[in-house]
Amino acid sequence: MTLLGKYLTDKSINKAEVARKTGIRKSRLSNLSTKEDTNLKAEELYLISKAIDANPTEILEKVYGHLRLNN
Repeated sequence: MTLLGKYLTDKSINKAEVARKTGIRKSRLSNLSTKEDTNLKAEELYLISKAIDANPTEILEKVYGHLRLNN
Protein backbone atom coordinates (compact mmCIF):
# COMPACT_ATOMS: atom_id res chain seq x y z
CA MET A 1 0.00 0.00 0.00
CA THR A 2 1.25 3.49 -0.85
CA LEU A 3 1.23 6.41 1.55
CA LEU A 4 -1.74 7.84 -0.37
CA GLY A 5 -3.52 4.51 -0.04
CA LYS A 6 -2.84 4.48 3.70
CA TYR A 7 -4.08 8.06 4.03
CA LEU A 8 -7.34 7.24 2.21
CA THR A 9 -7.82 4.04 4.22
CA ASP A 10 -7.13 5.77 7.54
CA LYS A 11 -9.73 8.41 6.63
CA SER A 12 -12.23 5.69 5.56
CA ILE A 13 -12.49 7.25 2.10
CA ASN A 14 -14.66 5.46 -0.46
CA LYS A 15 -12.54 5.32 -3.62
CA ALA A 16 -15.57 4.68 -5.85
CA GLU A 17 -17.10 7.93 -4.60
CA VAL A 18 -13.81 9.77 -5.18
CA ALA A 19 -13.69 8.36 -8.72
CA ARG A 20 -17.26 9.51 -9.37
CA LYS A 21 -16.63 13.02 -8.05
CA THR A 22 -13.24 13.55 -9.69
CA GLY A 23 -13.47 11.67 -12.97
CA ILE A 24 -10.31 9.75 -12.04
CA ARG A 25 -10.78 6.13 -13.07
CA LYS A 26 -11.18 3.55 -10.32
CA SER A 27 -8.22 1.62 -11.75
CA ARG A 28 -6.05 4.75 -11.54
CA LEU A 29 -7.08 5.34 -7.92
CA SER A 30 -6.31 1.70 -7.19
CA ASN A 31 -2.84 2.06 -8.72
CA LEU A 32 -2.22 5.28 -6.79
CA SER A 33 -3.21 3.45 -3.61
CA THR A 34 -1.27 0.23 -4.12
CA LYS A 35 1.62 0.61 -6.56
CA GLU A 36 4.68 2.42 -5.27
CA ASP A 37 5.92 3.20 -8.78
CA THR A 38 2.75 5.14 -9.72
CA ASN A 39 3.26 8.90 -9.65
CA LEU A 40 0.53 11.19 -8.35
CA LYS A 41 -0.14 14.15 -10.64
CA ALA A 42 -0.76 17.59 -9.16
CA GLU A 43 -4.21 17.82 -10.73
CA GLU A 44 -5.13 14.42 -9.28
CA LEU A 45 -4.00 15.53 -5.83
CA TYR A 46 -6.09 18.68 -6.12
CA LEU A 47 -9.21 16.84 -7.32
CA ILE A 48 -8.89 14.18 -4.62
CA SER A 49 -8.49 16.82 -1.93
CA LYS A 50 -11.60 18.64 -3.17
CA ALA A 51 -13.59 15.38 -3.32
CA ILE A 52 -12.75 14.42 0.26
CA ASP A 53 -12.88 17.99 1.62
CA ALA A 54 -9.23 17.96 2.66
CA ASN A 55 -6.50 20.55 2.36
CA PRO A 56 -4.11 19.58 -0.47
CA THR A 57 -1.20 20.50 1.80
CA GLU A 58 -2.30 17.88 4.34
CA ILE A 59 -2.21 15.19 1.67
CA LEU A 60 1.15 16.42 0.36
CA GLU A 61 2.63 16.22 3.85
CA LYS A 62 1.29 12.70 4.41
CA VAL A 63 2.40 11.41 1.01
CA TYR A 64 5.68 13.28 0.49
CA GLY A 65 6.61 14.53 3.97
CA HIS A 66 9.45 12.02 4.19
CA LEU A 67 11.39 13.74 1.39
CA ARG A 68 14.41 15.82 2.39
CA LEU A 69 16.67 18.24 0.55
CA ASN A 70 20.27 17.29 -0.13
CA ASN A 71 22.90 19.20 1.82
